[in-house]
Amino acid sequence: MSTACLEIAAVRPVVSPRHPGGSRTRILLSSVFGPYAQDDDYGSRAMNPMELYHNQVTRTQGPFSLRMFHRSWGLMLIQANVQAPCTVLDFPTLDRFVEELRRHTYDIVGISSIVSNQLKVRKMCELVRRYQPHAKIVVGGHIANMPDLDERIDADYIVRGDGVRWMRQFLGEDTEQPIRHPLIVSGHGCRSAGVSLSSNPEDIAATLIPSVGCPLGCNFCSTSAMFGGKGRFVDFYHTGDELFEVMCQLEQSMGVKAFFAMDENFLFHRRRALRLLELMQQHDKAWALYVFSSANVLRSYSLEQLIGLGISWVWMGIEGENSRYAKLNGIDTLALVRQLQSHGIRILGSTIIGLENHTPENIDQVIAHAVRHDTDFHQFMLYTPLPGTPLHAELSEQGLMKDEDEYHVGDIHGQRIMNYRHPHLSDEQTAEYMIRAFDADFAANGPSTVRIARTTLAGWKRHKDHPDPRIRRRFRWEGRELGNAFTALVAASRKYFADHPPALRAKMSSLLAELYQEFGWKSRVYGSLGGRWLLSRIRREENSLADGWTYEPPTFYERNAAVTDNSAAQLCQCTQPAEMLVGASSP
Repeated sequence: MSTACLEIAAVRPVVSPRHPGGSRTRILLSSVFGPYAQDDDYGSRAMNPMELYHNQVTRTQGPFSLRMFHRSWGLMLIQANVQAPCTVLDFPTLDRFVEELRRHTYDIVGISSIVSNQLKVRKMCELVRRYQPHAKIVVGGHIANMPDLDERIDADYIVRGDGVRWMRQFLGEDTEQPIRHPLIVSGHGCRSAGVSLSSNPEDIAATLIPSVGCPLGCNFCSTSAMFGGKGRFVDFYHTGDELFEVMCQLEQSMGVKAFFAMDENFLFHRRRALRLLELMQQHDKAWALYVFSSANVLRSYSLEQLIGLGISWVWMGIEGENSRYAKLNGIDTLALVRQLQSHGIRILGSTIIGLENHTPENIDQVIAHAVRHDTDFHQFMLYTPLPGTPLHAELSEQGLMKDEDEYHVGDIHGQRIMNYRHPHLSDEQTAEYMIRAFDADFAANGPSTVRIARTTLAGWKRHKDHPDPRIRRRFRWEGRELGNAFTALVAASRKYFADHPPALRAKMSSLLAELYQEFGWKSRVYGSLGGRWLLSRIRREENSLADGWTYEPPTFYERNAAVTDNSAAQLCQCTQPAEMLVGASSP
């Protein structure tokens, strides 16, 4: 995952470019056009919607799937950090993109994309040349890892790495200005079990972008490749003091208590994380943090430190049994997951299907190993050598990469087929194994949202009376819906799975009994009445999905303060940089 179309490596000219308009240059930044959840000639696929969870994590959980959209955070970050007038058009339709080009004049049009959407990028470049031929076209995101992208699309500059710095340099602005962090709601349009989830400030998380790139640099990671490979990353906030100041501003402006840290290995930056812990303790901040972390880095912290930091949710690579990745060396991931969950830390495990040693004979063992973890969420992804990664270079040298006429680029999204010749698996097999993996996890462990209730309850019971009032407040806040909404969900799920394997129903019966015992008669009312009502919503959602209903994001249209002649676009908001001394962060 990545947040930005960041460091732009110019394709032409070779020397660092500079736009003559400077800070008067008018900029349009856009994501690729939709719709996204349907099959079309541009590479959109019904099985590859613009939804991270429903696409890669809760894919076969039907009406229980967690549905939400995430903004193009990199575009928002660049917009907030240039002085030039900058407009963002996020999730436009093709017609809306054309309308914008006809209605307003721009000197720069920037487009962010992943590799599988390259046909959409090519179309958008063609439209910019038609309607605004004078504009410079800048293309970034993971698609920029493609070494021959300049031959596939008509762009002036191809983007890799730290795009804020490059765009500032392109405009002749100070590249060393402190980063202004945009105010970003982590997820939009959240829904599950047929109901829309709360959008109240205390029920959502703010996205926090401390760093980009990854210090570990797994061979398949396109994010790591985009920022220079293993060990290369860009810190937007170097110290815990800087990070704390930003989080305080986000808390005050957005009213949030939780932060989704979009950082490939947040806890790897140990000095920054421990300083943040000190400041949270000093200023009595009972925040919750949702982070990415490798298993070896997680193990380097004590449970007291993780709990004190508010680590509430972790996305952790499990990859696969005997996967040979150093981040997993000597670590019993099954035991680690159980330990963290027992303290209320919810885990999203990630497993690769299609490693070199996977065969039709051992694939069920591979899937069973992943399922045994019983993580709260589980992502399954195909082993995909994307351009620019060490894995792609290695397989290219071995002559194992497929010719592009053997597949459609829109199908290389990690969920259906591979773009190289696997020694043991065919495309038909990998497509079937992916579904088998998701189905096996769902059948054995049930809906992810029910698993969340289980882990949250474990944390509540263990820490609701913690001697530290700051930690006690966080767990009580996280458990605020256990006796009502979560109880209704578990009760509805128990009824829904009445005809499913007894073991799954027994899990839900046991969890429901725990909730009733912990929260008393009110939870029983929610379980009885709320459970029946929610079951009806689940059935309705199930019918809508069977009828072909799909979910599309709304279009977002925003401007920064330098745009003074377009009141139709909403004004973006961001934090303000502060000159901070060590230990002098504002409370």
